[in-house]
Parts: sequence; C-alpha cells; structure tokens
Amino acid sequence: MAQDKRIVILTGAGISAESGIDTFRSAGGLWEQHKVEDVATPEGFARNPDLVLGFYDKRREALSGVKPNPAHAALARLEREFLGELLLVTQNVDDLHERGGSSQVLHMHGELKSALCMSCGVRSAWDAPMSDRPPCPVCQAPTLRPDVVWFGEMPYQMERIYAALSACDLFVSIGTSGAVYPAAGFVQEARAAGAATLELNLEPSDGTHYFAEARHGPAGELVPQWVDEVLVG
Repeated sequence: MAQDKRIVILTGAGISAESGIDTFRSAGGLWEQHKVEDVATPEGFARNPDLVLGFYDKRREALSGVKPNPAHAALARLEREFLGELLLVTQNVDDLHERGGSSQVLHMHGELKSALCMSCGVRSAWDAPMSDRPPCPVCQAPTLRPDVVWFGEMPYQMERIYAALSACDLFVSIGTSGAVYPAAGFVQEARAAGAATLELNLEPSDGTHYFAEARHGPAGELVPQWVDEVLVG
C-alpha cells in the first residue's frame, strides 16, 4: 500500500476483549448482569442514578486490571510510522489505545476516564468513583455523569468522522459487531466514496458482506500482520 494513502480505522469491543474487557454480549460479564435500558440510556440514569454511577465506577475500576494487547500496540506503531493520513476512531470507552501508544484517538462513544458535568457542560479527566456525588472541578456542582454516549444520544465528532470517510482511500473495521449504528454504516459511507474496505474480526460481523475483503481471527494476530503489510508495502 502506497504511503500517501488516507486510512480511517474503526475499532470496537473485539479489540479490547483480548485484553480481558467484557464485550456488550459476553456471557457472564458485567453487561449481562444489567439491562441495557437500565445502565446505558438517559432514561435509566434519570430513574436510578445510583445504579448507573455504580455500574460505571466498576467499569472504570476494572481498567486497572487489564493491559493493551498486540493489536493496540500495532495500531500505535502504524500511527508513528505511517506517512499518510490516519484517523483512528474507536467505539470503546476504555483507554487501551492510549496506553498501547496511540496519541490520536477519537472516542466516538466517550471515555470512562472522563466526567461530564450536567450543570456547566465541562468535561474533566476522571479516575475516581462518581457514586458518592463528587463536585465538578469547575463549577463545584454535584452533577457529574460518565462522559459516555448512551443509547439515544449522539456520538461525538460525527461531522469529522464522515468527512474523513468521504475522503479516505481505505476503511478498516477491527473487532466490531456491525450491529450498532451509526458506526455499522461507516463501511457503506466509505464504499460510496470509492474507498477500499477491510474487515478484521474474530468472526464475520453482521456487515461482513459490505466489505471488499474480510479476514477472520484474533485481532492480536490479524492487526499486527496487516500493519506490517501497510508499512512494508
């Protein structure tokens, strides 16, 4: 692949699953213990904020027990060495891309280690629990919520993402189910703009048939192999 290419990469839960983070559908995981509408919607937060804040406190705390895997490291290497334009978009709210070495990551669904104040609208880096209603670092109001995008809310920086999709030469989807929109529609946006498309996933996703090429297997194996191809080619 020529070094002057423009690449957009989308990563999903599958890339973090190999590090030990529960996916949305993993059996016995944290998500399975709760209904989505109770912990991942604005309505659920309004009904029972204690439940929601405690749920995300546990998810945030769990990050300390996991580490980036070879797929994260490979994408960080691509960022460092690729001579073209690269946009890494993730649906994940964990910080494994950053800990793996990537410095430019667009978190379209927000971040566990960020707090959003519902009073002043300011986002703050956050590592502590929220269930005890700590004050906002800016306005001091006890109205913090996880800075994550819940079902029914608009993902972040969609204008920038669609602009990149319309101009890219290659769109790569890694570890995604192909079932959650708008991200599931990114491959069609890229195809309509004339881009090549590649799926790297443990198994065929719901949208595999939209991709010109699909490779299936562990992300920790497939992603480093693909990055080698890009940087050598």
